[in-house]
Amino acid sequence: MNERAALDVVGGLVAGAGDDAAVVDDTVFTIDMLHEATDFPAGTTRYTAGWRSVGASLSDVAAMGADATAAVGVYGAPEFEEGELRAYVEGALDVCEAVDAEYVGGDLDGHEEFTVATAAIGRADDPVLRSGATAGDALVVTGTLGRTAAAMQRFESGNVEAANELFRFEPRVAAGRALAECATAMMDSSDGLARSLHQLAEASDCGFAVDAERVPVADELRGSVDDPLDAAVSYGEDFELVATVPQSAVDQVREATAVPISVVGEVTDAGVTLDGEPLADRGWTH
Repeated sequence: MNERAALDVVGGLVAGAGDDAAVVDDTVFTIDMLHEATDFPAGTTRYTAGWRSVGASLSDVAAMGADATAAVGVYGAPEFEEGELRAYVEGALDVCEAVDAEYVGGDLDGHEEFTVATAAIGRADDPVLRSGATAGDALVVTGTLGRTAAAMQRFESGNVEAANELFRFEPRVAAGRALAECATAMMDSSDGLARSLHQLAEASDCGFAVDAERVPVADELRGSVDDPLDAAVSYGEDFELVATVPQSAVDQVREATAVPISVVGEVTDAGVTLDGEPLADRGWTH
């Protein structure tokens, strides 16, 4: 059973499952687990691991259009080394500070592999779900896509300083709040743009038509891989926001946030395409 099939099982048992975070009254809550083997390449510093792991949960809060309130983490490792533990917590503290949230502690556990679990909460009067996209809406993304693919290339080539810098991203909490004013559906791009669109299409019973020339490919990716567009669309783990908004609200959204907003396509009745050709459901696999 792959991850998608496993999530379907959970969704069939838990009412309301399927969005980036759970909603309880005006509180959104999310939890993530990351492992050294799948999420932290050789050369990833503990500071970067703290920033990235907590940032992943804060990104889920952002995807609901919520204000981020606080985060906690579980740190598991074969042994506790003071310098590594301090660096991890400092990274967690700094990413929370970047989005006006608090890192409020967590738990420690011995584990055969460096593993972290992080949870974050936020507040939203009217959280944005994945299920409201309507044919004719504009499809928008924040920032650029392909940053993590570029980071992985640098890890593999031994340029770990640049790789760690690329691995640390700012969760789009402020942009999520701005988009929430008019977004009809939203999620983050942790699984990649292509897979995110298939998930949104399923949740909203719609389709998407993407214009390749309008996809904001990260500059760091160009020259790093053979096909920058494919990596930007399908690699994943970028933690940008993917949203649908009425065409009439695009300028409003752009004016409301300092983060670049790119219109990459529009919502259709069915199918997910890139320049008119089917866009496969490919992306990050945990």
